[in-house]
Amino acid sequence: MKSNKSVFFIVFILIIAYAVSTVVGVRNQYGDLTTVYVKGVQDIRLGIDIQGGVDVTFAPADGVDATKDQLEGLEETMKARLVNLGINDYEVYMDEANDKVIVRFPWQTGETNFDPEAAVKELGETAKLQFRKGYTYTSSADENGKVTVVPGGDTVLEGKDVDEAYVDYERDNSGNPTGKYVVGLRLKESGKIAFKEATQAAYNKDSAYLDINGSQSRYVISIWMDTVCISYPQVSAVIDDGKAQITGDFDYEGAKALADKINGGSLPFNLKTETFKTISPSMGSGALKIMVISGIIALCFIMLYMIVLYRLPGFVASVALLGQVAGTLAVISGWWGFMDSNTLTIPGIAGIILAIGMGVDCNIITGERIKEELNTGKSLQAALKSAYKRSFTSILDGNVTVIIVAIILMGAFGVSSSFFAKMLSFLFRWFGVSTEGTIYSFGFTLLTGVIFNFIMGVLASRLMLTSLSKFQCFQNRKLYGGAEK
Repeated sequence: MKSNKSVFFIVFILIIAYAVSTVVGVRNQYGDLTTVYVKGVQDIRLGIDIQGGVDVTFAPADGVDATKDQLEGLEETMKARLVNLGINDYEVYMDEANDKVIVRFPWQTGETNFDPEAAVKELGETAKLQFRKGYTYTSSADENGKVTVVPGGDTVLEGKDVDEAYVDYERDNSGNPTGKYVVGLRLKESGKIAFKEATQAAYNKDSAYLDINGSQSRYVISIWMDTVCISYPQVSAVIDDGKAQITGDFDYEGAKALADKINGGSLPFNLKTETFKTISPSMGSGALKIMVISGIIALCFIMLYMIVLYRLPGFVASVALLGQVAGTLAVISGWWGFMDSNTLTIPGIAGIILAIGMGVDCNIITGERIKEELNTGKSLQAALKSAYKRSFTSILDGNVTVIIVAIILMGAFGVSSSFFAKMLSFLFRWFGVSTEGTIYSFGFTLLTGVIFNFIMGVLASRLMLTSLSKFQCFQNRKLYGGAEK
């Protein structure tokens, strides 16, 4: 009985602690260096419509006349880079007639200088990815002290030969995870044979694959972004199936950063930045502050309404709503270390509000069921058990429908290229609605909010209310909206 009573306090404290950490985060300030351990709302990247952003035009360098397929590949690579950065509010257009790709994306979190040239660098290197024999280079400095690096070794593979780089777990000879992270590499057919020959030569200790600038006993294949070496892993086996692993002392962030660089370098040619300019926020600089204040006031009124109308179940529902909002913001900010942050746009805020509405609806259904069960003369414990059981089907039906819609929106306006997605995208554009990332943001926050509605509004609230009902002081039926027995 004591353990059942303690459930409320455990769940309540966890939800409040979770909400507080979601808002303020966990960080350490040492001089000018800030170390972020847990991201808070201040780390959320805001969309172009709220904060403004950058408009940049990329074109092939060195006078390359790009084909349509190459420009389409560049367009997809830019989208992949943006997604890897957790930016889902973006626009990428191809100008085939002028061999250009135009990219629009929001400012970084906490940006104060609003320097478009610096912001462009965040997209990652616009250089060409190359895998080279060994690790060797020459460097020279001009009269101004600028150092120029020239990589050595013949080129084995280029970015166009890479299908995908991803974070994976290192496994031992028995196939069991060792707890360490590696970067998995999957090659296209165009690179499998060349990579097999290269790893065979390195494994056989061909001198061309020596790490000249480091250990003379390591035979490596270095990975370069133009003139910057991003990795030079040692070859320890012959790779004949196009699947390789880059091992090292990686944590998750380090492995992902390397995988993102490799994925982002899958370009058929070098790029140059032709133009860049700033984009003003469509909602104005003060819009976010007004929305936040309005949202807090609205949430307080909703919680007060729930408490007045449903009393103790309303109080529990209010705590669950706090947990739901905190959970949604945590996913957006990247509170969970294994998940990337996402961009918050005006439609994204609308998704959060709609999900809160679903959460309120969930608790209203449950509160009314509790009243009905109590008024039939059932005991408090029996009424609570029956009410949650009866209300679950209605809650499930409504929320599953919303989840399906949210997934369709995310698929249609996120990464899908299906005919159905293109048709929806065309219809939205015809009505003047940008669908590159804003509708995806709406679907993402809506889906996240509904999932946390299940966790908080159904599971957590049931645990808390059932636990409270065990206390003698909370066994008055009027506290649950029922008539005195």
